[in-house]
Amino acid sequence: MTSVHTSARGRAADEASAPERGPGLPGAPGGPPLPPERPIAWSMLSRALSVPLTLGLVCFLPAVIAAQPGDGVRDTAYWLQLVLTCYAGARLATMILSTRRRLLQGVFWMFVYIAMGVAPFAQVVIGQTPTPMVGPRQDLVTAIAMVLVGCAAYDLGALLASRRPLRRRAPSARGTGGGPAVAHPVRLRLLVLLAFAASAFYVMKLGGPAVFFSSRQEINETVAASGVAAQGSNVGSAFLKGFGQVPALLALLFYTRRLATSRRARRTPSTMLVWMALAGLNLVVNNPVSNARYWFLTVVVAFVFATFPSSAAVYRAVLTTGVVGALVLFPYADRFRYEEGGQRAVQSASVFEPLVTKDYDQMVMFANSVSWVDTRGHTFGRQLTGSALFFVPRAVWSGKPEDTGVRVGQWMGLRMTNLSAPVWTELWVDLGGSGMIGGMALIGYASARTDRRYALAVTRAGPGPGSVLAIAAPLIAGYTFILLRGPLLQAAGKLAIAALCLLAITTFRERRAGRRR
Repeated sequence: MTSVHTSARGRAADEASAPERGPGLPGAPGGPPLPPERPIAWSMLSRALSVPLTLGLVCFLPAVIAAQPGDGVRDTAYWLQLVLTCYAGARLATMILSTRRRLLQGVFWMFVYIAMGVAPFAQVVIGQTPTPMVGPRQDLVTAIAMVLVGCAAYDLGALLASRRPLRRRAPSARGTGGGPAVAHPVRLRLLVLLAFAASAFYVMKLGGPAVFFSSRQEINETVAASGVAAQGSNVGSAFLKGFGQVPALLALLFYTRRLATSRRARRTPSTMLVWMALAGLNLVVNNPVSNARYWFLTVVVAFVFATFPSSAAVYRAVLTTGVVGALVLFPYADRFRYEEGGQRAVQSASVFEPLVTKDYDQMVMFANSVSWVDTRGHTFGRQLTGSALFFVPRAVWSGKPEDTGVRVGQWMGLRMTNLSAPVWTELWVDLGGSGMIGGMALIGYASARTDRRYALAVTRAGPGPGSVLAIAAPLIAGYTFILLRGPLLQAAGKLAIAALCLLAITTFRERRAGRRR
């Protein structure tokens, strides 16, 4: 009896300390009930895993890297990079062990830990970088410090978002506009038709399905020869690829979620046939052979979370295995980037050597961008404006800026200018230190708010199989790798097409009770 009263008092204390809930939301007066608490078994398991996982990410892996032989010096850059790696590792461990699924925040900290933490730390220790650093060592110190401050600002923004209650949209006078964002059934079917038509045009424009199973190099050459890309502008090719791939992926995600959450859909032959056709279509246009690794990673992450929208085990498995895959498999995953015989051989005496010879150039490119800004000054919004207006052809806008990574690479005198420009760099180049801090805080705030709304959208109290946020959040989570890696001008095209498609099919209507089965 005493334990019952104690448990009741504990629940009352928890409810009293919980953030305020907006009207109509789960747990609020008059709203649906809260989702069931997590199983006791996972609670015990999470406690058992918390110590080894945290020690592994924060202590063991950095210590192993620090013990590697190399020509690196233990100066200010070394210690700052070690602090950043441990900080990101601690935050990633928190995301994995959290009782809530923080999708966007979890992916953010996974990227920071790998691309801005572990890989640059290995480069500092070994004394080698994928891209040469042309400026003084102090510019690297500045870059690491700014990334560290930006991560703290991201955490501050997320903390502020957690303090604000979620509010529900007010219903319209006719009572038809107060519900959550859901996919309109008719418009969703139109999206499916658009997906097949646009992807078919994309496939035929490139000469048939066979070219999609050759290599990325052949795909790029075929696109260049198709005539859709004007001289000095990639707008035509970006639209061709974007509309050929994004609507097909979105349609597949919506139908996957419908099958995963609705028994009626699984018993409907037409829904199964449409899903299988969409799966085959995506196998052609979104396969790992002819697409960039970061885009295929977006496809996989979005598909996994659309299939298992409320599984805490899948969420934790994605973050945990993502770290291992990024460190061990990702450097070798460009097997199909070039034609036969044109692959770049990766010979390494250490498991950490690929981290210093390819792919992870984000930190050193931030340092080079600091050097570039020192010689010419900040661009005061010009680069971000060019990314926002990516769809404007250079024939119309002759002064349209190049990618930030391209501009810095050209200044460095490099022939290969397909270089990264992480979001910290984009904000620093355009807005300076204070603008970068404010921008990262806004990103953290938006990520935390989206995570909270997504967690509600995938519960039984959510809007059901047609929830737009249940598809948009996993898609953004997967695309976060591309956005954070940069440059933003390259990443803006597919993101804008996805937003356009989602807006076109979205409606706001109250869910009718008992409609979902």
